Formats: sequence, structure tokens, C-alpha cells
Amino acid sequence: MGVLNVTPDSFSDGGQFSKATAALDHASSMLEAGADIIEVGGESTRPGSQEIAPDEELARILPVVETLVMQGVCVAVDSRRPQVIKACLEHGASIINDISGFTNPAMLELAAQSKAGCVVMHMQGQPQTMQDNPQYDNVVLEIGEFLLTQAHLLVDSGVEAARICIDPGPGFGKNYSQNLELLQNTAYFANLGSPPFLLMSAWSRKRFIGEITGEEVPSKRVAGSVAAALYTAERGAGVLRVHDVEAVVQALKVWDALR
Repeated sequence: MGVLNVTPDSFSDGGQFSKATAALDHASSMLEAGADIIEVGGESTRPGSQEIAPDEELARILPVVETLVMQGVCVAVDSRRPQVIKACLEHGASIINDISGFTNPAMLELAAQSKAGCVVMHMQGQPQTMQDNPQYDNVVLEIGEFLLTQAHLLVDSGVEAARICIDPGPGFGKNYSQNLELLQNTAYFANLGSPPFLLMSAWSRKRFIGEITGEEVPSKRVAGSVAAALYTAERGAGVLRVHDVEAVVQALKVWDALR
């Protein structure tokens, strides 16, 4: 899954692809590099970010979503707003990535009424304050319980289990040690459910990678992000959500050849 931020203030590539033409060119590059899915997002949810109006979010992403769908691309939409998701589904988007984990009943209803894939992500708090002082008694078990509960809510609403993907949400209300524990327990999350739900690995360019490597510039965290992608793939992650598609695909080819 190639990440396409159509925003002026994304943490990793703020403003670089905020214009539709630049966004579509970047999507083409990621597809040529081997991306199977393009995820389009129009609201930055980095720590400390400010909310924007749903209409503004939709104005940013809908032209890009429409064009990619017309080109036959599998499009995921990264949004927590039901009205944004509804409009994108009506224009052919295939996957809902909800950072609020389908805690909004309106999002559950949209998922049940559609045939879209659903990514259930965990977030403690809200983007504006989530990194202030995240607290857990047991970060792995608490997040695992949340993901299972929300995935089963989707199933109970009529969503087939095969359409559901879970994401522990690294960096969304987690500090360094909590993120490290989540990454170390990738195999646990890859085996949640019976049968297990598909697991998404979303560590690409995160601050956590920078904290390990000492690299402060997100776009220069490529090698660290590739390492995290391979680590999680080896431990059962089924979807790799990445910014640097070419580097990850190349690494995966070598890893595949050696298995």
C-alpha cells in the first residue's frame, strides 16, 4: 500500500503532493514501483495537528480518488469522517482506513452497506493531544482487545471477516517504549482472531524509526522503514503501508528469494 498524502502539512512529505497533478504523478510512480494499493489521505493526523472541515478534506482528495479509480487502481481512503468516506465509496474507492477504529456508528453502517475493505486502527486520544502522555497497563493486550472488539463489531454489522484488516496504530497515542513493544509483538497481532484477521504494518517513516536511528528528517528514514517492513512481513503482516514503495519492493524481492 503506497501512501499518498494530499495535504499541505503531512509529517512525512508535507505539501509535496498537495496539488492533484503532483499527487497523481506520485501515485503513478508508486504503482510502477510495485504498489498494489494507493491510499489517499486529505487530513494530516500527525501529533499536534489541527482538524480541518470535512468539505475541505473531500475537496483535496476526491479528484484524486476519482482519477485513480478511472485508471483501475485499488484505492484506499484514509479518513475518520463518514461523509468523506461515503463520497469516496460512491466514486469507487475500495478500502476504508479509519484511524478511529470504526468507533463511530456511522462508519460501521457505511462499512456494512458497502463491499469495501476495512482497516481498523487503534488510537489513544485525538491527534491534537495523543502524544502528551499515553498510558497503558499492558499496551499489547489492551490494543489487541480493542482491535478484536472492533473487528467483531464489523462482523456483527454484516462485514465479512475477510474484508477486515487490523492496525495497532504505531505513533497514535504511544511513546517510544510502547511502540517498541508493539513492533516486537507483531506475531501476536498477526494471529489475532480465529481465523486471524489480516494485519497491516504501518511503521513507515514514523518518529519511532527516527528515535531508533537518530534521523530527524522523515524522508530520510527509508532504511529504517524498510527494516521494519521486512521484520513485520516475516512475522505475519499481510499489508505493508509504506511511503518508499520502490525500496520496500526491492527488499521484499531479496527476502522472498532467500526464504
